Amino acid sequence: MTEIALPQAEPARNATERTATPRARPHLAVRLGRQAADLWREAGWMMRVTLALGMLLVLAALLAPVVAPFDPNAQKLLMRLRPPIGFEGARPGYLLGTDELGRDILSRSLYGLRMTLAIALSGSMIGMLIGGTLGLFAGMLRGRADGLIMSLVDIQIAVPFTLVALLAVAVFGSHWQVLIAVLGVAYWEQYARIIRGEVLKLREMPFIEAARAAGASPARIAFRHVLPNVVSPIVVMFTLNFSNIVLLESSLSFLGLGLRPPTATLGSMVGIGRDFMPSAPWIVIAPAVFMLLTTFVVQMLGDRLRDRMDVRLRGR
Repeated sequence: MTEIALPQAEPARNATERTATPRARPHLAVRLGRQAADLWREAGWMMRVTLALGMLLVLAALLAPVVAPFDPNAQKLLMRLRPPIGFEGARPGYLLGTDELGRDILSRSLYGLRMTLAIALSGSMIGMLIGGTLGLFAGMLRGRADGLIMSLVDIQIAVPFTLVALLAVAVFGSHWQVLIAVLGVAYWEQYARIIRGEVLKLREMPFIEAARAAGASPARIAFRHVLPNVVSPIVVMFTLNFSNIVLLESSLSFLGLGLRPPTATLGSMVGIGRDFMPSAPWIVIAPAVFMLLTTFVVQMLGDRLRDRMDVRLRGR
């Protein structure tokens, strides 16, 4: 009889080696680049305009020392209160006009945008980290820890923030580090309350019970299973608070609690220019437009990121 040669199985050692061979994980910059490319490809025309506007604002802030036509603090009293190009009395080179001290509005707006973005981003990050961490702990630990954290939240809500800002400036001075710290603790209680509520709902879900039954530690449950499901409200709250902090910084500057002159922020420019609105409205209009565009871009990007990062909306 003719023997039929059966195919032999591959050695187990080779199969194991092939299965166990790890794949090289892309570098963080590569992953971020792919995310940005996917976001641009999936976006509609409105979102693409928003992304382009956001990139222009960020580049204008980063490259302010390069693209600003004049020194933002250089005073030329003979050029004071000159209108923008196209109006009677304008001077060449001063595209957006000059302020009450003859300083170029465009240059100060670019530097003010740079400082405002840095302050708002830093303050928002501090508030998100403090409030998000406390809210996560309150929802997971419950008991006395939950009661203590929520008592701190109630105290934060009850105390007028303007008094806290006045006390901080009176004790530590109006430096930019102090301003960032003050703005960082402005809205942390909102993160804590929202994250705590989301965690209280998630901790009773079946997949959390299954993780507990499998022997997962509380820390693993919190950071591996609960935290990814609360990213969406965190992103939404971050975008709202970013815009609120931009406006809050302008309110503190209006009250004289902002950065010391001649350092420019968008809020301080609006606050100082309020006295000249009847005669020289461009002093206020230019920084106000930059402020409006910044908050608009942040809100639009926040909505888009929420849709992409919400695990409940994936696959729809």
